[in-house]
Amino acid sequence: MGQLDGKVAVITGGGRGQGRAHALRLAREGVDIVTCDITEQVGSVPFDTGRPGDLDETVAQVEKLGRRCVALEGDVRRTADMARLADTAMSEFGRIDILLANAGILSLSENTWELTDEAWDDMIDINLTGVFKTCRAVVPHIRAGGDGGSIVITSSIAGLRGVAGCTHYTAAKHGIVGLMRTLAKELAPESIRVNTIHPTGVASPMSNNDFFPQWLTEHEELGNAMRFNPMPVDALAEADVSEVIAFLCSDAGKWITGTTVPVDAGFMLK
Repeated sequence: MGQLDGKVAVITGGGRGQGRAHALRLAREGVDIVTCDITEQVGSVPFDTGRPGDLDETVAQVEKLGRRCVALEGDVRRTADMARLADTAMSEFGRIDILLANAGILSLSENTWELTDEAWDDMIDINLTGVFKTCRAVVPHIRAGGDGGSIVITSSIAGLRGVAGCTHYTAAKHGIVGLMRTLAKELAPESIRVNTIHPTGVASPMSNNDFFPQWLTEHEELGNAMRFNPMPVDALAEADVSEVIAFLCSDAGKWITGTTVPVDAGFMLK
């Protein structure tokens, strides 16, 4: 028996990486999962984004844990896709208790003034506007359940401080903190908690690729500023972040709302 038996979670960006890890962690606590991801390349991202087959693997791994998982292709930039995601959860399970607005991308630039329109627009559209569209689609269904709920939005340490080389990413991750705080105020009377989670570097497909380590090496000063934590770990395991997600979604976190939760190995001490 898990801490969250019978609950239903909607997770964006669940095809791989942190999204898949969160799905598996919640499934171990008795949660059924509805997830989405893209299956085509985002043009401004210099490494692979979602691919066909990613979602199938997430479904298979969740089902091995004895829980149901419904997955569909969906782009957080598209209002219709997010409405379809929420409607699918309701038609399959009749309820939504948890939302993990996790989908996001990363690209880099040496400075602000050399950022392209494409890189800025893709980043804001996915990492900020996409979170808004996801919440807008799902929140009414959580409210309709009348039994509270938990929303966790994936931000970053770049949502708490400026990070050189990541102007657009930093702006988007700061932006969702404002969205979170507003939603937390609006939803608190209904016992729906809303928090952001702020990891340091995580060993996921966003960083474990040919581009990112090479960029850090070529931009030594920026790279050192990004990747060295006071605690003795260069990058967290995806499961480390998932443990905090599970806590925030459980009754153990029932009075935590409107907070920025760092999982940063001391990065913010730097």
